[in-house]
Amino acid sequence: MSEPVFRVSGLRKRYGGKVILDGLDFEIAHGESFVILGRSGSGKSVTLRLLNGLEKPDDGQVFFDGTEISALEERDLFPIRRRMAMLFQSGALFDSMTVAENVGFPMRQHTSISDIEIAQRVATKLALVGLEGIESKLPAALSGGMKKRVALARSLALDPEVVLFDEPTTGLDPITAATIATLVRANQRQLNATVVVVTHDIALARRVGDRIAFLDDGRFRFQGTWQEADEADDRLLAAFLAGLDEEEADVA
Repeated sequence: MSEPVFRVSGLRKRYGGKVILDGLDFEIAHGESFVILGRSGSGKSVTLRLLNGLEKPDDGQVFFDGTEISALEERDLFPIRRRMAMLFQSGALFDSMTVAENVGFPMRQHTSISDIEIAQRVATKLALVGLEGIESKLPAALSGGMKKRVALARSLALDPEVVLFDEPTTGLDPITAATIATLVRANQRQLNATVVVVTHDIALARRVGDRIAFLDDGRFRFQGTWQEADEADDRLLAAFLAGLDEEEADVA
């Protein structure tokens, strides 16, 4: 068995007196699409930031490809982060830069390739997300869905081994959200990348997830495939997947 991309053990995180994560244990395999589900404020995004070292755990360990990144200093995380990309909930595009400049930014920061090659790669990445020919536009001229797709193209700029997605369909209509989900899945398969998605969007999760983990009260209440989730004897998980409220599901 090969080393998993991520191996997490006893992960704990608190802010002040509030416990957010209370002993997470999980692994994510190479090439897997792993979806973390949970209610708002359950610690999904915190988990994602711990996976790429943006935050440090209070207890526990995070291993990336066999290296304990939770023990590394910031400067030692740079080569690790070059192998990952993170798509933030907002997209985090630079408003003063064109689409081409936004997508090409990681290439200019982290490679020495020529401007011509950067332009070619930008065009290729935009084609992957179905946005050919918009290089000269500014983010202000784009719809919310287009901004998400540009952000996705930028996240793929350096051909990362791992892509982390923080609520990629927030604020999008159902059709646009489905388009983003399809692009996430298609690019993951084409690049053979490992994908971690945190969301409460069940439709997105079903489209992109090989396995899911349901985060509740600081722990993973469930981990497994969609078939296992649908067959699980867990009323709270079933209510969440069905979109029921606590009164309807009687799980308060």
